[in-house]
Order: sequence, then C-alpha cells, then structure tokens
Amino acid sequence: MAKDQVTLQDVEAAAKRLAGVVHKTPLESSHIFSEMAGYEVLLKLENMQRTGSFKVRGASNCIQTLTKEQQAHGVIAASAGNHAQGVALGAQAAGIKATIVMPEGAPLAKVEATKGYGAEVVLKGGVYDEAYAESVRLQKETGATFVHAFDDPAVIAGQGTIGLEILEQCPDIRSLVVPIGGGGLLAGIATAVKSVAPHVKVYGVQASGAPAMYLSKHAGKWVETPEAHTIADGIAVKSPGKTTFDLIQKYVDDIFVVKDDDIAATILLMMERAKMISEGAGAIGLAAMLHGNIPHADKTAAVISGGNIDVNMISRIIENGLVKSGRRIKLLTHLTDRPGELRRFVSYIEEYRANIVYIYHEHAGRNLPIGQTQVEMDLETRDHAHAEILVAALRRAGYRVELL
Repeated sequence: MAKDQVTLQDVEAAAKRLAGVVHKTPLESSHIFSEMAGYEVLLKLENMQRTGSFKVRGASNCIQTLTKEQQAHGVIAASAGNHAQGVALGAQAAGIKATIVMPEGAPLAKVEATKGYGAEVVLKGGVYDEAYAESVRLQKETGATFVHAFDDPAVIAGQGTIGLEILEQCPDIRSLVVPIGGGGLLAGIATAVKSVAPHVKVYGVQASGAPAMYLSKHAGKWVETPEAHTIADGIAVKSPGKTTFDLIQKYVDDIFVVKDDDIAATILLMMERAKMISEGAGAIGLAAMLHGNIPHADKTAAVISGGNIDVNMISRIIENGLVKSGRRIKLLTHLTDRPGELRRFVSYIEEYRANIVYIYHEHAGRNLPIGQTQVEMDLETRDHAHAEILVAALRRAGYRVELL
C-alpha cells in the first residue's frame, strides 16, 4: 500500500508551526442541541478562529513551509472566501505578496475582508472551479506559488491540527462530524484522529446540491459533478481533491448529505438558541446531527468551520425561516367599502395578538368589484398553531381569507 501523503507526524509538525499563529478554539458542550439530538453534542468553534474560519490553519502552514525563493515570487490561490482570507493573512504575516482569485458571486464581506489583509483580489467565474482555472493561468504567468484550497499535503496537515485539539480537549470523544467541500478539512482531521484514536468515528457531511465527495466515497472512486449549487458557498465544489479522496477513503467512516433547507434552519437556530453566527458550511455538520443523519453516540463534536456569512444571506435565511416556522404569514381578504370596515377587521388581528408588519389597502383594481376593497397583510404570529387559530377566527367572522 502506498504511503499516505499526509501523516500524523505532518500534522504534529504543523501544530508546532502554527503555535502563536492561530487560536486554539473552544470545544463547548451544547445543552440545547444535545436535547434536540438525543445525545451529547459538542461544538468545535472554528468560527471564532482568526479570519473567522479554519482555513487560516492550512494556508499558514503551507506558506511557512515555502523556501525564501518561493516566497520572493509571492503566492496565489483560488477561493470562495475563507481560504482567501487565510492565504492573505498568512502572506501578510510572512511579508509576501498574495493574489486571490474568487468567484464573481463570492460574498462581499469575504471579498472586502480578503482585501483588508493586503491581498490583490481577482473576481472570475461563477463557482470555485472556474476561479481555480483562472488562478492556474495566472500562476503560470507570474511564477507565484499556488496555495491550493484543499488538495495540498501542507494545507491538509494544517487543517488536521483541529483533530489534535479536539482529542486534547475531550479525550473521551466518541465521534466527529466535519463539513466537506474539496475534503481538506475532513482528510486532515480524519488522518490525525484515526492515527491517535482509531476507535473514534469520523463522519463527513456535504450539501445535497454539491455532493462530489459523497458520491466518490460511496462509488469507491474519484467522482466530480457537473455543477454545485448550495447556500453553503464555502463547500460548493464540483471537483473534490484527489489527495483528500485517498485519505478520506482510508480514514473516514461515512459521508452524509444535507438539504439546503436544513442548513438554513440550523443557521437560524444557532442564532436564536446559541447566539452564534455560522455560515452555511459551518452549520452543515450540526444540521446533519439535528436532522437524524448521524448515528447516535454520546460526545459527538460538530466542527463549526466558519462564521463568515454575508448579511444579505442572513436576512434571507431569517425571513424564510420565519415563514416556514409559521411566525410570519401573508394573507389576503376583501372588505365592504365603507367607513370602519378596515378597523373592524384589524380588531380581530389585535384580539388574537398578531402583529401587523405590512398592510396594503386597495380601493380600486382591475379585478376588484365596485363596493369592495382588498387588504393584503404580513403578520407576525407565534407559530403555525397560532396562525391557524387566527385564520379560523377570521373565517368564522365571515371574512374570506386567503393565505399567500
């Protein structure tokens, strides 16, 4: 059997290089998520890492292994955002130039943060793979060293330091749940954990819209997908790593997929119940645990890989989550066009303790009969049951109410 491209010794060496460069992030037990999952859930909070993501570990380790000659030519990378910031920070610390190629749809917050660390940012392509192709072209032109987002032994070893930290922080951990894009994080953690504690289960999780490593693992061969669509932009990868695939085949127990709706619901839940911000890729492991994908085992840790989420995405997730949980409803009704009718209708809303967020009262319209008005409302309600009670009461009062 061929020797692994990444070993425990590589991860241990990376841990020494990174001492003082990265934070040793907390591993916290969560009472609320443990209750929901039915077993003890711990969260490895890499969203509290420098740059807001685990990526700084692998990028910094890789840059620190470069020769003086390589550093003189600078580094280049392709990234949807978090790796970009990791490379930019690592290059800034080493005093060398960094060029980062990012997809055109990369969250603005990640683009600006990358520039803030001193890197030159080039926007190219719709997804990571297209940005990667452009970075390869630029690398040939400039002679800069390419720092791969996931399929590089030094990067994988840097990410694996998370596994060593978890074992140190909780020696009796039973299983780990790790997000997957190209596989660098999972490959590094699995290599470290299985080398030290082979009894610990290591699971990977991908978005159902970007399942390349899941398909590869279950097919027993490297597989790429024609597209990758998910709200978890940090793991929207069509072509997984080949070095990472080999390590994942050897060390990872299983891989699961999670729907975007479950990821979004978990992001909202983390904000409301844990007062914690996570991006889609960061929340996916916990989403798998809360939605029954992961085999039950006490002391299971989810790696919350990053917290760099665009505020516009947060807004959409909140609005969508409120609608799905029955806490925001939109209704339409018609009233007789006479003084006091709107006030009488609104009195029912008040009686049943719903809050009016938006109201539009139309007196004339192409399809509106003479003598009637149309009312459209957005309401805040407590839950589905509260909304159903309110609508039933309005209908008993004689109003024809339509939910939009």
